[in-house]
Amino acid sequence: MTVIHWHDDMQLGHPPLDAIHQEFVDLVGRLQTAPDDDLPGLMDALLAHARSHFEEENRWMRETGFPSTDCHVEQHDAVLASVVEVHALCARGEREVCRSLAQALADWFPGHATYLD
Repeated sequence: MTVIHWHDDMQLGHPPLDAIHQEFVDLVGRLQTAPDDDLPGLMDALLAHARSHFEEENRWMRETGFPSTDCHVEQHDAVLASVVEVHALCARGEREVCRSLAQALADWFPGHATYLD
């Protein structure tokens, strides 16, 4: 498993977006490495962050006429649906699925941010 960490190459040059992305990366990295007992609280934080993050980013794209808005929003919706589902599973004690989600997000995010943001 490769733990995701924020680094300067992830910056896109828009400070509000970079701050949101850094928070996302930090949460995913923490989910990858946290003890099992910490996973429910981190999933709560990830769910709240994802809702806010995607809502804000979707709004920015619509306001600016961003060219790939529809595709980008579809990815956000799919990721949010996965986070909601895993959040519920984690609340029932299924901790390994949290780690699987964290790894999937760590694999997905760099390409998403680079090519769609």
